[in-house]
Amino acid sequence: MSLLSVKAFFAAHAADINVIETEASSATVPLAAAAHGVEPDQIAKTICLRIGDTVMLVVTAGTKRLDNRKFKDQFGAKPRMLAAEEVLELTSHPVGGVCPFGLATEMPVYCDMSLKVFDEVVPAAGATNAAVRIAPDRMAALVSANWVDVCQ
Repeated sequence: MSLLSVKAFFAAHAADINVIETEASSATVPLAAAAHGVEPDQIAKTICLRIGDTVMLVVTAGTKRLDNRKFKDQFGAKPRMLAAEEVLELTSHPVGGVCPFGLATEMPVYCDMSLKVFDEVVPAAGATNAAVRIAPDRMAALVSANWVDVCQ
């Protein structure tokens, strides 16, 4: 369902963007970078977090880590990672394929400024062997994301 929901999202909102499916897994940043021939930071890693009752997605450059102080300053609380089962239930995407496209549940999406250094990034596309190539600003616009600075 997840890969199909992402393909349906792009068919409806950005028909010029193709979902790339690979034989090799792209479930981790190093695997995704190798599969798509880009540097690890060009992989747009999507993290599913909870603050109180709010679940959100934060998309960052591949090797960047959340900075707890910056995050707390931005959102007023420390983030909690969701378990894999909950991520799948809320997004319809398995861990390793989580992306801000074709979500099962509406939730806020934030893109970290670390993505802005690239003309093109490679986020997953709802499966552990699927991705898209997209400009960071276009990705943010398509999913109504807000830009934040929450990484180290």
